[in-house]
Amino acid sequence: MTVVVTPHLFGDDSPRLIDEIRDRRPGIDLEHVTDEDALLEAVVDAEVVVTGRLPDDVLNAANDLRWVQALSAGTDMYDHDALAARDVALTTVSGIHARPIGQQVMGYLLHFERRFDRAIAQQRQQEWERYTGGELGDRTIGIVGVGAIGSQVADYCTAFDARVVGTKRDPTDAPAALDAVYGPDDLESVLADSDYLVLACPLTDETRGLIDAEALATLDDDAVLVNVARGEVVDEPALVDALEGDELGGAALDVFEAEPLPEESQLWDRDDVLVTPHMAGSTPHYWERCADVFLRNYDRFRSGEDLENRVV
Repeated sequence: MTVVVTPHLFGDDSPRLIDEIRDRRPGIDLEHVTDEDALLEAVVDAEVVVTGRLPDDVLNAANDLRWVQALSAGTDMYDHDALAARDVALTTVSGIHARPIGQQVMGYLLHFERRFDRAIAQQRQQEWERYTGGELGDRTIGIVGVGAIGSQVADYCTAFDARVVGTKRDPTDAPAALDAVYGPDDLESVLADSDYLVLACPLTDETRGLIDAEALATLDDDAVLVNVARGEVVDEPALVDALEGDELGGAALDVFEAEPLPEESQLWDRDDVLVTPHMAGSTPHYWERCADVFLRNYDRFRSGEDLENRVV
């Protein structure tokens, strides 16, 4: 059984994934391709593809394809309908980003709560003026999407004695770290209660544009928006309007409607916005954790068991 691994979206350290798999399972017939032409040729007889994306021409060329292991938690860049029509399984690496993204979110919260922005500004001006920071224990953290990442954020928040509320598709199956949990239809309750609103939901038809002008207006004027989900979950022009109108305390954004963030974006130059380049999920352990998920699923695939993190 041929397994094709492609370098799409891998970055310079992509061979680490290949090495992780080969070192642990040298018996797997693994083919590492490094360009589009080689990929189109390799997938013709491949049953499994491990990749960061799957262009239409690659799917069309993959005559024997049975399973795609995505190297991401989100799958909005994959054609679910086309895969389902071909009876091709699609699985994700959901869960491996939880710790780094959770820690990144805590960094965002502390940045605003302890007013690090002011410290940085004063340092640049060589100003020595003491000021008072806040405590997360006095705050309510709202989480939209209490999945693997949202649950990790909730766990970390409890260490700071923060109150945590959130939305979850099945509110009856919520982690103990949440003080209150609501279904997606009760988003307004979370918005109205949150000092910090953390977006950790997948991008779907239901969540696209979820945080619009009306949702932003429901937040307190001092609330801070944190987005580690997808850029399109937020109506970006409405966010800029809310910030300019002092209807929002600030924003920490790792994802955007257009990436890279365009030079002309007003978000770049705002003192109340923290911009990071879609790197919240980065970690030195990324590829070994991807290999962990793939190898567990590989064994399940070979034995005919249900695949982990299957979305199609």
